Amino acid sequence: MATEPLFSIPQSTGMETVTITFEGKALTVPAGINVAAALLVGGAHEFRTSVVGQVPRAPYCMMGVCFECLVEIDGVPARQSCLVEVRDGMQIKRQSGAVDLDGTNFGENHD
Repeated sequence: MATEPLFSIPQSTGMETVTITFEGKALTVPAGINVAAALLVGGAHEFRTSVVGQVPRAPYCMMGVCFECLVEIDGVPARQSCLVEVRDGMQIKRQSGAVDLDGTNFGENHD
């Protein structure tokens, strides 16, 4: 099993960065990339667990078709991380199994 991130960003690129938090761990990532790419660069291997069997899942298609990259972003569950651009201060958590959507306020502006 791999212990190092599969993807990396060269340290001397001079590109703008933002800081996000995944499962309590701060990650400094390039601005403008999507959450899934940022988590992969940060070394995340498991984004969610499946509804049946709680099997670990991670991004597959990276274009919003497969729904394997679902995470909770800033308290909103079931977000497709490959379709959301990172922004400074984002709080991201793994999604465990099915989400109870009763009473969830999805609001107007969840980018």
